[in-house]
Amino acid sequence: MKRPLWMGAVIGTALTTGRAIAEERFPPPEFETGYKIPALKYPLPKWVGMEYLDVALLLVALAVGTYLVYTKRSRRGLALLSILSLFYFGFYREGCVCAIGSIQNVALALGQTSYQIPLHVVGFFVLPLLFALFFGRTFCAAVCPHGAIQELVVWRPVQVPRWLEHALGLLAYVYLGAAVLFAATGTSFILCQYDPFIAIFRLSGGFEMFLLGGCFLVIGLFVGRPYCRFLCPLGVLLGLFSHVSQKRVTIYPDHCVQCRLCEDSCPYNAIREPTIDDSHCDNTTSRRRLLVYLALAPVLLLLFGFLGSQFGAPMARAHATVQLQERLEQEDRGAVDGTTDASTAFRDAGRSRKELAAATATIQRRFHIGGWLLGLWVGLVVAVKLIGLSVRRGRDEYEADRGACVACGRCFPYCPADEDVRLQALASLEAESVEVRDETALLE
Repeated sequence: MKRPLWMGAVIGTALTTGRAIAEERFPPPEFETGYKIPALKYPLPKWVGMEYLDVALLLVALAVGTYLVYTKRSRRGLALLSILSLFYFGFYREGCVCAIGSIQNVALALGQTSYQIPLHVVGFFVLPLLFALFFGRTFCAAVCPHGAIQELVVWRPVQVPRWLEHALGLLAYVYLGAAVLFAATGTSFILCQYDPFIAIFRLSGGFEMFLLGGCFLVIGLFVGRPYCRFLCPLGVLLGLFSHVSQKRVTIYPDHCVQCRLCEDSCPYNAIREPTIDDSHCDNTTSRRRLLVYLALAPVLLLLFGFLGSQFGAPMARAHATVQLQERLEQEDRGAVDGTTDASTAFRDAGRSRKELAAATATIQRRFHIGGWLLGLWVGLVVAVKLIGLSVRRGRDEYEADRGACVACGRCFPYCPADEDVRLQALASLEAESVEVRDETALLE
């Protein structure tokens, strides 16, 4: 797909959504019965314009990160920006709103016409993708607090085998599809609900979430950015956009001595080594494998689509309306003791059971269709992955993989070519300065 079409798809999503009021307009009522309003799950903005200040700071951070990656090539600068981003977007703003979670808001806006997505959420969704479209994953480099907290704990990274990395990488695609399905149906925001670092950012939450975040950080001591590489749904989108980006992290081909220091310094398996010249080898086996995968692709789509549809009914039970319908049926049959707050409120309100049953049936149909789409999405990803692995790409030099490289800059200080290029640039500037002085002297 050409770049303008990608841009049109992203910007079109932003323009087709409205603006919602995020701040609290009226003080909560006082109840004579002693009822207390439960605490909000997500923090309120500290100031009406705080959300738009966040968007402005996000834009500035993305611009600074891009400058540090492509102009300065400064690992130290990126590390400092990571700390600042982690402090502000992570601990100070408590991880809300984040670019990862904004995927769900966009999905809900597309699936529920009654929902109007806030403009600042659109900004958090669009800006990282636009920068990835032109400059690669500079958002991952030093702006995302989730990536920053993992980047800062890398201690003794080990290289994950490529076959295992490809297999684990499929989890992020499944997680993205499931998150979009649950958000579009108005069921839940599972990316926020199971965010491994949100409890750490807010210094509050259940023990399970603290344990989950701690486990990711412990694993991150030895496996670079495990959440980013194997689970992050935004990383999927950023990786796809980065494949067509105008700029990317480069290893100078004219100066590369193939010392392999960049490959050894990268904890994310993002450096691709030169391929062996096998022009004299028989490629019949590879061609046959490619033809088999191409023929197998439609079968995989249908198979995974069918499997996804079978999970539609179990996934629908996560929706509050379906849960209420099932609870009422159980109470009517005497299968359960007592009532719940939801069932009691429904009966006291005198609502129609037929309307509830119709709403439940509609939700179940949507999940059945969504299960098919989720399965087709997973099948497509698996098919494309198999086809991509069967296609051999020739490389004469070491290259950074556009989709996998998070532009962290770890390879910059290890590359001797970086110093050579800087010295040549300084020498060129000095030579130009001397020429200018000589010409000025002649004119005088």
